[in-house]
Amino acid sequence: MYPAEIVLPMKAELTEGGFDEMVTADEVDSTLKKQGTTLVVVNSVCGCAAGTCRPGVLMAVHNATKKPDNLVTSFAGFDVEAVNKVREHLLPYPPSSPAIALFKDGQLVSMVERHQIEGRPAQVIAQHLISEFDKYCN
Repeated sequence: MYPAEIVLPMKAELTEGGFDEMVTADEVDSTLKKQGTTLVVVNSVCGCAAGTCRPGVLMAVHNATKKPDNLVTSFAGFDVEAVNKVREHLLPYPPSSPAIALFKDGQLVSMVERHQIEGRPAQVIAQHLISEFDKYCN
C-alpha cells in the first residue's frame, strides 16, 4: 500500500476532473453493470500515469464531443479491493497500471494497457480515447 500523502494528490487530479472513485468491490460491480458507457482509469504512482495517462484522459473527456456516461477511477496499490475487482472485469487482459478501459452496457469494448501509455504523449492518448468515445458513446 502506498501512503495516503503520496496517493491523494494523484487521486485528486482525476476526481477534480469529474471522476468518481471506486474503493470497494461492490462499487466496482454496481458501476460496471450500469447501462451506457463507463470509462475506468486504473490510476498509478508511476511517471507514465502522471506524465501522460492522467493528462491524456482529462484532455479526452474535456474535449470530446461524445463522452462516456460515467467516469470512474481506482488507484493501484491503494484501493486494493476495487482494483482487484476491476481487473477481474478486464480479463483476459493482464493486470496493468495505469490502464484505461471503456465499458458499454457492462461489456468491455476498449482497453489501453500500460505498454500503450508509456512513451506516448498525452495528446496521442487523448486522441485515441476520443476516437473510441466516437465509436461507443452517444
